[in-house]
Amino acid sequence: MSIKVGDKAPDFTLVTKGPEGPQLVKLSELIGSSNLVLLFVPMAFTSVCTTEFCDISAGIKEYEALDAKVFGISGDNPFAQAAWAEKEGITIPLLSDYEHAVAKAYGVAYDQFLPEANLIMGGVAKRSAFVIDKTGTVRYAEVQNHPKDLPDFAAVKETLRGL
Repeated sequence: MSIKVGDKAPDFTLVTKGPEGPQLVKLSELIGSSNLVLLFVPMAFTSVCTTEFCDISAGIKEYEALDAKVFGISGDNPFAQAAWAEKEGITIPLLSDYEHAVAKAYGVAYDQFLPEANLIMGGVAKRSAFVIDKTGTVRYAEVQNHPKDLPDFAAVKETLRGL
């Protein structure tokens, strides 16, 4: 079952590739400074994920104006994520959920990813969006069952405007 509006956001520690190499990012250390937007995507280097994160990167100033920090999360390793970000011009921080533990904690992990194509990769994150306020409470939660369906970013921004 996925996390719902009103729930406390499950804490996590994930890896990102910073300028000096791998760095740990802990959700509980981010809470309080800004509102947070967590965007789970299935995989790096795929067309829909690339479009989503490129669009978010291009419009990041709007999120910043709403006092929000945006993070992308996928099960790819941080080096693959860094290569993807460099190739595509993705500027939001990308967090590696390599073991899919955070996708499972948030209730957004596929049991079987694209079984119709015989891709039986359990744990891959469903495309989803969560807005977490400065107290660590989830204020918006949307989970897509089909990997090509994007979250409602207008609703994400509207939620941020209300915080």
